[in-house]
Parts: sequence; C-alpha cells; structure tokens
Amino acid sequence: MACSKTIACLFTMLLLAPAIMAADPDPLQDFCVADLDDNAVRVNGYPCIPQSEAGDDFLFSSKLAKGGNTSTPNGSAVTRLDVTEFPGENTQGISMNRVDFAPGGTNPPHIHPRATEIGLVMKGELLVGIIGSNESGNRLYSRVVRAGENFLIPHGLMHFQFNAGDTEATMFVSFNSQNPGIVFVPLTLFGSNPPIPTPVLTRALRVDAGVVELLKSRFAGGSFQAS
Repeated sequence: MACSKTIACLFTMLLLAPAIMAADPDPLQDFCVADLDDNAVRVNGYPCIPQSEAGDDFLFSSKLAKGGNTSTPNGSAVTRLDVTEFPGENTQGISMNRVDFAPGGTNPPHIHPRATEIGLVMKGELLVGIIGSNESGNRLYSRVVRAGENFLIPHGLMHFQFNAGDTEATMFVSFNSQNPGIVFVPLTLFGSNPPIPTPVLTRALRVDAGVVELLKSRFAGGSFQAS
C-alpha cells in the first residue's frame, strides 16, 4: 500500500513538473547575437548569426548615453535598448530603456505584457503611478521618486510616470525580457487598426459618441511613446 501511494505521488509530481518549472529557458550557448534579417525564420525570438561573424561589438552599446528630443506631444522621449537595438540581448532575457522628460512631460499609461520593470531616476523627480488589478480594487500606488531612488513595476500592471518638477528629468529602466512589449492604453483604445466600433467604447466608457469620435481623431494613425 505504501509503495502504491509513493508511486502515485511520484506520478503526480511528474505531471505537475512542467507547470512548476515553467520559465524562459536558459541559453544553451555563451551568446546568440540576433539575426535581425527580415527574411530569417523566427520561433519565439531571433535566430543566431554564426559566432565566427559576431565580433565583439554586440557586448557594448552607447545608445543610452544621449537622451532624445522631448519636444513631443507627451513631453517625453524614449530611447530603447531592446533586442532590435542591441542584438546581443537575444536569449539573455534582459533589456533597458532611457526616458527623458521635459517639465510637465509624461510617459503615459501603458502595460508591458511580457516583463517586470525596475527603474532608477537619474535626474529630477517623477511621479510614478502603478494601477493594480481588480483584485486590489484598481488601487493606484503612487509616489514622487527623486534622483537616486528606484521604483518597481510588477509584470503586466498599468503604469505611468510624470515629471512633477520644474526641471528636466531622466530615468533608466530595465526589463526581464529582451522584448517586453508595450500596450499604450489611449492608443490601443482610440487608435487601433481597424478601429474599435464606437458603440463598444461609448458603452464601456459611459460617454457620448461625440467624445469617442473626438478621441479617435486625436490618436488615429498617430504614434505614441512609452516605456
């Protein structure tokens, strides 16, 4: 009887093992520099270029050394360093961005569907807001984060940053994904292609059709930045 229970227990553990151990796989080589050729076959990532052709530049980048132009509708500029900009990140499960803010600039509400984010404010002060799921009652967690301080964005939660100071601000953020993805909340709702039917949005947002059409006109075909 004891033997049968042991076998049953082991069998159950074997069945549960894939779920318990589920995670991004570790790389099977020192590096896999991404082949960004549009014609390359991709399977949940990028294929590797031959190591003999990789050189050593893939380990170094100065892209984040200089900020972007904050004269944008959002008053912010995102400089990305994901796998498409830094091919050496391929299979390493990490990426990084820089965001610069003009006074009053914002990094508008958005979500990263594939990553947790941790940030460091390098200059100025930023109001950082994280909105919990309905399990928290959609609670807003917020604080003014100053130079030298950090913040954490849990995986998949909506968040934003706003320059609460009178001077320019800069932050650097890191992700536990080479391609964290971005879902811009305003652009997703009002600038999708094809558009979300207006009756859906009027019912969901509890506003008149004219309000929805006005917002669609502001985001249709437009670009949006967030990190």
